[in-house]
Amino acid sequence: MTTVPVSHGASQHVAQPARQRAALQTVLLACGVGSSLIYIATDVIGGLIYPGYSFFSQAISELGAIGAPSGRFVDAMFLIYNLLVLVFGIGVFHTGSRGNRALRVTGAVLIAFGTVGLFPATGIVEPTYFKMHQRGMGDVGTDAPHIILTAVLVTLWLIAMAAAAFALGRRFRVYSLGTLFAVILFGSLTTPYAVRIAAGQPTPWFGVIERIDVYIALLWMALLGIALLRRRPVGDVRRATRRPSAELSYPAPGRV
Repeated sequence: MTTVPVSHGASQHVAQPARQRAALQTVLLACGVGSSLIYIATDVIGGLIYPGYSFFSQAISELGAIGAPSGRFVDAMFLIYNLLVLVFGIGVFHTGSRGNRALRVTGAVLIAFGTVGLFPATGIVEPTYFKMHQRGMGDVGTDAPHIILTAVLVTLWLIAMAAAAFALGRRFRVYSLGTLFAVILFGSLTTPYAVRIAAGQPTPWFGVIERIDVYIALLWMALLGIALLRRRPVGDVRRATRRPSAELSYPAPGRV
């Protein structure tokens, strides 16, 4: 038998693309955590730079309403937020490409969520078309595009939760379905406030209820990203880097 050594450099050459793919996937999935942090920062900072704004009784959407003092800041930050969700969706879809259909559906829905969320901020439509009016300056009819857009985004979010519930095992299924129920429950509690906001009437506790609803969903998004980061496939990298100095044996010429 003739022993032929395998070059360590050749093994590194094979492993490098696998490492790069793993690093890229890590970045994509980390965007899920980053998007939630960006949203919370937008809400908190936006409320602080809006004179007289009440986290207790005012809607998050009022931070980006037409003419709101915090409008420019909120618009820029929500642009980043939706881009991060879009990128995260790509990462989730790619992670599910190894045969996890539920994860692929989750990724596709998150991509749609991020894309739809970009409409108000990218000039695809008139910049204020999907914005709500400031409290008391509009009505349910004039704010209809904003209400419809919000309904579409919430529906996509609920579909993503439902799909992800069947993607990562029993514990995440229970958590996702529980979150889905909580989001629907708190969302239903905010419905009666729409007319009051349009009429400029007081809405005590609305800000608290809406933020509980939204923050529960943001937590789910972040935990989905963390769960996928912990479970992401690393087999390709391990196979590529295994036994870099291994020797292959071949029969010597003229011998069996």
